[in-house]
Amino acid sequence: MALQDKYKELIDTATAAGVNGLNVREQDGVLYIDGATSGTVKQQLWDTYERLDPNYSSGDLVMNINSVAGISDGAKLKVTTNSSNLNIRKGPSTDDEIVGKAARHEVVTLVSKANDQWWLIKTDNGEEGYSFTQYLTPLS
Repeated sequence: MALQDKYKELIDTATAAGVNGLNVREQDGVLYIDGATSGTVKQQLWDTYERLDPNYSSGDLVMNINSVAGISDGAKLKVTTNSSNLNIRKGPSTDDEIVGKAARHEVVTLVSKANDQWWLIKTDNGEEGYSFTQYLTPLS
């Protein structure tokens, strides 16, 4: 089965929701879905993905849906990793040291935006550092 057929419901949901800059492409046995939308739609897409591939075990889809517009410092964000904890790093790069973790579905606070890909966040436990925005969804 082609990956675009396997994830047709997810692609259709993204299209119907009007995801900005929606780009769907297949490369080396992996389907990539990129774009930007509201936090509510982003969560809907992750819920659809989880229903189609419980526990995200296939490893054949990368969904890079960002929701950066209209988010200001102090906003509450939900960690939307596939299944693991979110790394919190000393600086805005995967080369920077991991200084903490945030659990899947944990709510964290936006301290500031380093750029569109990395935000400085703080957990309720006081851990502060940078995390990749792909795994952060603003709470409505």
